Amino acid sequence: MASLPPLLCLFVVVAHLAGARVTPPPEEPTATAWGFEGPSLRPGQSSPALEDWEEASEWTSWFNVDHPGGDGDFESLAAIRFYYGPARVCPRPLALEARTTDWALPSTVGERVHLNPTRGFWCLNREQPRGRRCSNYHVRFRCPLEATWGAWGPWSPCSGSCGPGRRLRRRRCPSPAGDACPGRPLEAQKCVRPTCPGCSSKTCKCPDHILLGLVVTPSGRPLPGARVSLRDWSGTVAITDAHGTFRMPGVCASSRANVSAQRDGFSAGLGQAQANGSMSAVVTVVLNKLEKPYLVKHPEARVQEAGQNVTFCCKASGTPMPKKYSWFHNGTLLDRQEHRYGAHLELRGLRPDQAGTYHCKAWNDAGTVRSGTARLTVLAPGQPACNPQPQEHLIKLPDDCGQPGSGPTYLDVGLCPDTLCPSPTGSSPRCGDAGSRCCSVRRLQTREIHCSNYVLPVKVVAECGCQKCLPRRGLVRGRVLASDSGEPLSFAQILLGQEPIGFTSYQGDFTIEVPPSTQRLVVTFVDPSGEFMDTVKVLPFDPRGGGVYHDVKAMRKKAPIILDASESNTIPLGELEDEAPLGELVLPAGAFRRADGEPYTGAVEARVTFVDPRDLTSAAAAPSDLRFVDSDGELAPLRTYGMFSVDLRAAGSAELLHAGPVAVRVNAGQIRMAGHVEALKLWSLNPDTGLWEEESGFQREESAAPRVRREERVFLVGNVEIRERRLFNLDVPERRRCFVKVRAYANDKFTPNEQVEGVVVTLVNLEPAPGFSANPRAWGRFDSAVTGPNGACLPAFCDADRPDAYTALVTATLGGEELEPAPSRPRPLPATVGVAQPLLDKLGYQRTDHDDPALKRNGFRINLAKPRPGDPAEANGPVYPWRSLRECQEAPVTASHFRFARVEADKYEYNVVPFREGAPASWTGDLLAWWPNPQEFRACFLKVKIQGPQEYMVRAHNAGGSHPRTQGQLYGLRDARSVRDPERPGTSAACVEFKCSGMLFDQRQVDRTLVTIMPQGSCRRVAVNGLLRDYLARHPPTAPADDPAAFSMLAPLDPLGHNYGVYTVTDQSPRLAKEIAIGRCFDGSSDGFSREMKADAGTAVTFQCREPPAGRPSLFQRLLESPATALGDIRREMGAAARAQAQATGPLLTRRGRARQ
Repeated sequence: MASLPPLLCLFVVVAHLAGARVTPPPEEPTATAWGFEGPSLRPGQSSPALEDWEEASEWTSWFNVDHPGGDGDFESLAAIRFYYGPARVCPRPLALEARTTDWALPSTVGERVHLNPTRGFWCLNREQPRGRRCSNYHVRFRCPLEATWGAWGPWSPCSGSCGPGRRLRRRRCPSPAGDACPGRPLEAQKCVRPTCPGCSSKTCKCPDHILLGLVVTPSGRPLPGARVSLRDWSGTVAITDAHGTFRMPGVCASSRANVSAQRDGFSAGLGQAQANGSMSAVVTVVLNKLEKPYLVKHPEARVQEAGQNVTFCCKASGTPMPKKYSWFHNGTLLDRQEHRYGAHLELRGLRPDQAGTYHCKAWNDAGTVRSGTARLTVLAPGQPACNPQPQEHLIKLPDDCGQPGSGPTYLDVGLCPDTLCPSPTGSSPRCGDAGSRCCSVRRLQTREIHCSNYVLPVKVVAECGCQKCLPRRGLVRGRVLASDSGEPLSFAQILLGQEPIGFTSYQGDFTIEVPPSTQRLVVTFVDPSGEFMDTVKVLPFDPRGGGVYHDVKAMRKKAPIILDASESNTIPLGELEDEAPLGELVLPAGAFRRADGEPYTGAVEARVTFVDPRDLTSAAAAPSDLRFVDSDGELAPLRTYGMFSVDLRAAGSAELLHAGPVAVRVNAGQIRMAGHVEALKLWSLNPDTGLWEEESGFQREESAAPRVRREERVFLVGNVEIRERRLFNLDVPERRRCFVKVRAYANDKFTPNEQVEGVVVTLVNLEPAPGFSANPRAWGRFDSAVTGPNGACLPAFCDADRPDAYTALVTATLGGEELEPAPSRPRPLPATVGVAQPLLDKLGYQRTDHDDPALKRNGFRINLAKPRPGDPAEANGPVYPWRSLRECQEAPVTASHFRFARVEADKYEYNVVPFREGAPASWTGDLLAWWPNPQEFRACFLKVKIQGPQEYMVRAHNAGGSHPRTQGQLYGLRDARSVRDPERPGTSAACVEFKCSGMLFDQRQVDRTLVTIMPQGSCRRVAVNGLLRDYLARHPPTAPADDPAAFSMLAPLDPLGHNYGVYTVTDQSPRLAKEIAIGRCFDGSSDGFSREMKADAGTAVTFQCREPPAGRPSLFQRLLESPATALGDIRREMGAAARAQAQATGPLLTRRGRARQ
């Protein structure tokens, strides 16, 4: 546990004391030895498959938060949830399985352990046989799949015999754990019986009685100016004063009168009076601020056969809760009476004409919101949803498998399209059910490829078919770093909407599993020290289940200043050198109040942090994604002139203060875009949705008296209340919008078959200074997208009249690696950039190093010229009109687009069983699969140091080592070029992936992969990491006879670490696991991350290489062509070198020889 961060260690210790070392109560039985809750396993038997459980469920990934030491090994459920986040394990696991890191069951190693699905796992050293201590265990949990509610039952009779009442209806959750379904099992509805006889507040009054009331917000802040009324009295009967209170004489104390209150900007509230004496009653009415609706569940794509039923569902939230929904088919409103829909749309007996797109809209008092679009495919009876003939999918073969001089050779291994299949006959997917069947591989076929002096096996897709879908789990990983210093944001709280889901690590790392049906992933990082602004980000993710990595920048708050609450205070907005402030914040005297509405008159500690778009580097730290919901309910973009965060506290304490009304004055001379002075508005950020909501407009300031100034400046003035929301924006809605098509490639050859998925492409809109298109004045907005199999389309502002009215800076990253765009010096070439002339000149493409070769080559700038209708030269990209998103997304690779290429392109990967890492659904179960478990991907890398004058290619040959069914069979090849250490001339290192040892696809027996590392060149092994050598010697069997020009090992089962030169990362995304492992390997540490090679840190094996004489083939090539001859040459060369060394250092050699005797 010493390797864990201090706070985590403390938490784990507490969890152990509270959970593991206390005798379990009788109602929580624990399983011991090798048994566990749920179906029992015989020793050595594989884990139960999904189909073996009566209840629909699945296994989580493996967890290992503790290492044996002290009293034993403890994997408590509380510690796992703290470290990995509560979303990684369900609230009530069905079962638990534990295995050692050698994948052995506890019974196999003869250890007594305790397993409880609700508490976790523990193994106590004192309970083990004499002389034995607990092994290192990792555990996983069996979780039920998300259950869904049954249909609502009938309404109950109205309660009461007269007057207002309510009626109830119930629904049942089919899950054995009755509370496993999200939502409530009970729903209430108001109803009215005939009027009760006797006195009512309308006909009977009590002149001497009085009703005292208070209208407040949920936080307790009083609301002045609220209109108060009684149910049976017409009109407004009272208005709240400055303290939110009101008096209503004549209301009988015992009447239990229903009091309602309304105020602009708030939803109506209702309260019932309660007598507090014989002649008086009191009531408190709580008003919630109006909040526009936002979607929490979108309709999902469906594939059904004609005659079947289908249900689309849509769910919105807001204040008040939306109750009205409308559904649209192909953009046409569906008749509510005919389809009888609400939040759910059910179509029964499907017809072919009902195929197409569906979306919903939801309304409340504050506005409307539109959902995403779902496509319904209706198949004719007997029409296959999945073509059994696979599509073309080309993979690159090793260089020595083609004709010499003919370029790279590709092989078609087949591909099954990742599409949905209809539900089985007789079943109908309910609302919320994801598609259970997908088009995937049904049968593989083995082929052999004849290469130079060896045969390469490969398995190709022979047949596709509809089978059970693998679960799609979008995964986002990354680090949160300070934008100014790069320091990690340690232990920051992570919020998904309003829900806390975990913390960042000591190094600022985080992992987020994207909830199903999510379209916008809004994440907030809250700094525990209070030194950084709350970082609200909308993180792009891969909806197909691939992992995406993000570097999140957190902005440090400005230093605090002390204000006098009794005086007027002015704070400038914008402090750039040689630039005037964009505006100022004016806080009048007496504007400060406590949270309960009481005036505050003491000293105020104010921290106002301004995100200035005139500073181009501030775009990375700007919050949210600059979108709002327009009057039609659709997401629309904003163009910003600056954002500011306001933190007001009572001096000397952490008490938050409110302020208002506060004036925001903007220098109109800084707003230079035509029409933007009139359109500028003040917005506040809703941190739950990541959307900006309008606070007020701006008015030109009218001076009350003439001012003596050298130059007269015009100010725009807006007003805002600083209460719960603390982040504001000066923005203009912009309607001139386009999409820009970008693709990423494995190398600068830009081969269509070698596109890279999972790349985060970011476009920053720039506002150019007049006449200087390459010298932007400020950024206006930014957007990011993740590349898929057909690239990415990024939204941007554009202009049809002036091509350079808007420009853009486009960058791309994959993990921590920055990709490079096509070059533009001395002038851009259409074939390289990917855009034909004359459009290329019109767009003004320039890479960032165009004017200065010393600058970084990590992006390009373009003019955003909107395509002219009817011009064929501009009809096929790379810029598309806003309404042509689908054309942009489906454009063929031959259409114009901008290109990025990986810098670390000198590597090659070959799998015998093909697998697309960007599409986890393409996984195929086979004993020779590189990744044996589709729910958990473990990446392993070896760091190879090379002493030589240049960079060298290093190959890892991976074959079965100990499993009887795969022994000697190839899993795959990995080639990686060494990278020079900038601080050590003549030294480079390569991070080479190898197949991790462990369970194979059938989960029955482990295999220790036989890994052979061989550099290309005249190289010989000169050193092996001592810890790694000792580990391999202590864990037989050992690798076969060693070759001095290579390094062989049976790969370790344990995840070792940088001290051994081995780097292992387990993740739900193969791409993320590899990127993180490579970053650690470059850094030479087990928890760091770097893209600069540190060749001397954390290496496993060292080779010494030298250049062969001119005309002589390299050792790598000689070993391929004639292994025996090459090995003989190596022995002769080593013998000659040894004899020369003996002559030079005879005495030293003699002493060494005596030491060995």
